Amino acid sequence: MSEIFDVIVIGSGPAGYPAAIRAGQNKLKVACIDEWKNTDGSFAFGGTCLNAGCIPSKALLESSELFQRAKDEFGIHGIKLGGITLDLGAMQKRRASVVKTMTNGILALFKANGVVGIQGHGRLLPGNQVLVTAPDGSENMLQARNVILASGSTPIRLKSVPHDGKAIIDSWDALELDAVPGRLGVIGAGVIGLELGSVWRRLGSTVTMLEALEQFLPMVDQTIAKEAQRHLKKQGLDIKLGAKVLSAAATSGGVDVVYADAQGEHTLQVDKLVVAVGRRPFTEGLLAEGTGVELDARGFVQVDEHCRTTVPNVWAIGDVVRGPMLAHKGKEEGVMVADLIAGQFGEVNYKVIPSVIYTTPEIAWVGQTEEQVKASGRAYKVGAFPFAASGRARAMEAGAGMAKIVSAKDDDEVLGVHVIGPMAGELIAEAVLAMEYSASTEDIQRTIHAHPTLSEAIHEAALAVDKKMIDGINR
Repeated sequence: MSEIFDVIVIGSGPAGYPAAIRAGQNKLKVACIDEWKNTDGSFAFGGTCLNAGCIPSKALLESSELFQRAKDEFGIHGIKLGGITLDLGAMQKRRASVVKTMTNGILALFKANGVVGIQGHGRLLPGNQVLVTAPDGSENMLQARNVILASGSTPIRLKSVPHDGKAIIDSWDALELDAVPGRLGVIGAGVIGLELGSVWRRLGSTVTMLEALEQFLPMVDQTIAKEAQRHLKKQGLDIKLGAKVLSAAATSGGVDVVYADAQGEHTLQVDKLVVAVGRRPFTEGLLAEGTGVELDARGFVQVDEHCRTTVPNVWAIGDVVRGPMLAHKGKEEGVMVADLIAGQFGEVNYKVIPSVIYTTPEIAWVGQTEEQVKASGRAYKVGAFPFAASGRARAMEAGAGMAKIVSAKDDDEVLGVHVIGPMAGELIAEAVLAMEYSASTEDIQRTIHAHPTLSEAIHEAALAVDKKMIDGINR
């Protein structure tokens, strides 16, 4: 007879492993199945985020920014350095070490919470049975009272740009390069493309980014997006908007790229070409015939607001379902589902999910953009505060950017907060908490912020909404 679990989670990424851990904390019998295999042949938990996405990219962003600052900024602080050289091997070794520490941490958390970690491919069968195919090909049948699908996403590939893993690469490949490309092309100027482009530009690449859309970062408040575009261009990222890639072919000298814009067709030669045009839900081999789990037209598993699928006791979370493909969104869905299964309260507030782009300066936001509020017809007011007026930012030599708040005119509710500047990804947490409690602009105005801190920019932006800024000129 197959082993019976209260909960089986298929996928151990940032949605799956928190679901498994919370289910274990709820005293349920839990198994978590994952088939992730690294380029060196090793198996690991953590999914794309820990192994080939969020964590390794942030490790390289941190290292590359320090390299850039050592060359261009330390002298301003009176720190004189000579003969600065790049040891990419050591940098990549550190990146791999950070990743391994984090993935090993999941195993420790599984053990501490009674979760059975299983390496292999999980496939849902009718009747809440899960077939596990181990790395050696052997099969084992498990039975679950509840199944949580958390199989994640995978990079979108373009038919006109044949991926070869050498010259034409995806985001994972781009994190593991063993040499700095002289000329790097990036298709897509979204979150992933900008972060990867920033890493290799700092390390010495000439970076050209080809973005099919005419508008830069359309999902971002456009005041912030324009500010970001200006700074990134100044840093050396050549961002071409309205540039649709028609074809790409690997040659002995690199990659020949043909793209078209309003001026006609152009050819670009690069040494490496990164395709970063987004991700799609990964459901290959996930569902057997007759499970009854439905997918939508784009391949996402259909779920309700509590992540229930069309089949009783089968749930789906993270990148494989609707909503933003963000690790923290998947994590909260995993916790919600594990609590609901245990008969407890569970909910995710999808209106206040923050987003962060880890460029320099960082970009972070939560809630509605000014453009969205304007389109809704609701009367609103806006306040902004530049980091150039922040004493802490100036002391850090990081005065680029601003904090911006959009609030309702009628009841003063904070509708959206947008930051471009130092540590924006950390600063946005205050805004998320404020909006979670439906705070007004006045609530933030009357909250004491330590001085001198970067968080004062949020305080001053709130004051600016009502033209009450203390450290800036009210307009």
